[in-house]
Amino acid sequence: MRALLALMWCLHHLPLPVLGRIGEAVGTVLFWVMGSRRHITLTNLRLCFPELDEDERHAIARQHFRAYARSVLERGILWWSSEERLRKLIRVDPAVPLAAIAAGPTILLCPHFVSLDVAGVAVMLESTLCSIYTQQRNPVFDAALRYGRTRFRPIKLFSRAEGVKPIIRAMRDGLPFFMLPDMDFGAKDAEFVPFFGISAATLTAPARIAAATGARVIPVIATVLPDYQGWNVTFYPAWENYPGTDMLAATRHMNAFLEEQIRLCPAEYFWSHRRFKTRPQGQSCLYKKTE
Repeated sequence: MRALLALMWCLHHLPLPVLGRIGEAVGTVLFWVMGSRRHITLTNLRLCFPELDEDERHAIARQHFRAYARSVLERGILWWSSEERLRKLIRVDPAVPLAAIAAGPTILLCPHFVSLDVAGVAVMLESTLCSIYTQQRNPVFDAALRYGRTRFRPIKLFSRAEGVKPIIRAMRDGLPFFMLPDMDFGAKDAEFVPFFGISAATLTAPARIAAATGARVIPVIATVLPDYQGWNVTFYPAWENYPGTDMLAATRHMNAFLEEQIRLCPAEYFWSHRRFKTRPQGQSCLYKKTE
């Protein structure tokens, strides 16, 4: 891991067009080498895009591996480059919602697009925040990741095991909650809600925390700009009348919004995660390989 981090540090000095192309080349190799992740990715795409043929889904899967590998190498820029360079490479549309953050509790809802770390940096260049952090197994990588995510401002990172109470306290103290809402963490604190028409265990925490704090929910999505120009971070308008009184309906609304955004740049969503790992009672695993 030390060697990988040293390589990332060396590569981050390269111009983004060069680094991006290196990452994409690595992703092309990984698509063929990482058979299990390729299978997961293609299974997700088959479930979510049944209207596409196999060739079209394979093309998106290859693009996804290229985008993901590129994003890993580009984290070196996020972790070690100067603030001046980052501000040149990150285009924020329309702006980090500092007025909304100052006005009261705020949830910045950031789905798992491969460039999500860019969205976090865009916020931390302007504001501190709180978030949930999963400690990495490798302590060297864990230290590098923590440094990269906290080097501009001190932020509060909570373990998922601590529950929502410390998050709510931090939000009431004025910190926006940078939340990643769309992974499968099991059935606990989740409901089975359609995601591209497939029942997916989906966290209800965004709706529940918004209801408990009166927070505005502002989606934020980071995507890659064309021609290796950098990244675009879009802050969407706060959802009106969210979550209301129906937490299940609010969770469906979140997934529907996410589907719309994924269709705009499908290769950049994190398809190599087993999004449908947890199944409703009586339903079989969707990731079994068939002979």
